[in-house]
Amino acid sequence: MALLFIGVDPSTGDGDSPTVWVDPDTKRIFVQGWKPSTEDRQKVYENPAPRHAPGIPDHEDVICIPARMVPILRKACDVAEGLD
Repeated sequence: MALLFIGVDPSTGDGDSPTVWVDPDTKRIFVQGWKPSTEDRQKVYENPAPRHAPGIPDHEDVICIPARMVPILRKACDVAEGLD
C-alpha cells in the first residue's frame, strides 16, 4: 500500500519541503528533512543518547526539521498508532 501523506512544512517554498508520511502496513513514520551541517552532526556525535554508542551508525542518519512541524509529527504519531 502507498504511504499516507501527513503534512509538509507550513512555511515551505518551492522544493525546500520537509515532509512526513506514515506507512499503513508497517506503522513506520517517514520524515524528509534537511541534511544537518557538519557542525550540527558534530553536536550529535558529542551528545549520544543514554546507553547508546556515540556517533551515527552507517545504516542510520540524522535529519533536521523545524519546530513548526511538531503538529504534523504529532498527527503522524496519532495516525500510526490508530492503524490496525
